Amino acid sequence: MPDQFVPAPVPVDRLRFEMPPEHTDPAEERAYRKERLAGALRLFARLGYEDGVAGHVTARDPEFEDCYWVNPFGRALAGLGPDDLLLVDGGGRVLQGERRVNQLALAVHAAVHRARPEAVAVVRTPAPYGRALACLGELLAPVTHEACAFYEDHALLDEWAGPEDGARISRALGPYKALILRNQGLLTVGDSVDAAAWWFIAAERAAQVQLIARAAGKPVLIDHHRAVAARERFGGDLAAWVSYQPLWQTVASTS
Repeated sequence: MPDQFVPAPVPVDRLRFEMPPEHTDPAEERAYRKERLAGALRLFARLGYEDGVAGHVTARDPEFEDCYWVNPFGRALAGLGPDDLLLVDGGGRVLQGERRVNQLALAVHAAVHRARPEAVAVVRTPAPYGRALACLGELLAPVTHEACAFYEDHALLDEWAGPEDGARISRALGPYKALILRNQGLLTVGDSVDAAAWWFIAAERAAQVQLIARAAGKPVLIDHHRAVAARERFGGDLAAWVSYQPLWQTVASTS
């Protein structure tokens, strides 16, 4: 039997691999962030991360200091597009748009943005498993490879914090990518909308697995060395951006 022909490998430089775009024009960067923000909000609606008027994602404006794009108060996330977003300043005043903003939610987001100038986006929205874990006052445990992305890179604010406690919340978050607010849920940040959105989804999924495992028995933790190694491999914002792209593709067509 003759040997089968084996095609030559495709050169690596000819293989497509998406990377975050770079913009030199603030207007282009603004349009890009608004598009990704609206898409993330629609995705969160699809995933059930919405409860009445609760649920907000903010994206820092690339040009105007202490100004952020956010979803309007009282509008369902599922139908939002870039033109529906509001531009608000850190004091909660609407600078562009025709609807009200949730002042209480914005106060927390603005405090986090100010404390973390490198953070482009902040996510804080209701999701069942993150809220359940927050009710237990627990951190995400390294029980799966995916959960290791948060190993020693998230914090717990183990006391009730209201919207007037934005500064305390931002201090509790510190340099980390995620915060568990006791009795409330999850907050995540990222250097792009995509990264912050992915960290929220990943943290919610990690909380789900952790709670299921605990209900079934005693979870076996990944040891410190391996957990750190896993976090170093895929715990950065670039890895989060890449991981988010398949989800972005599911909502991009409706933008």
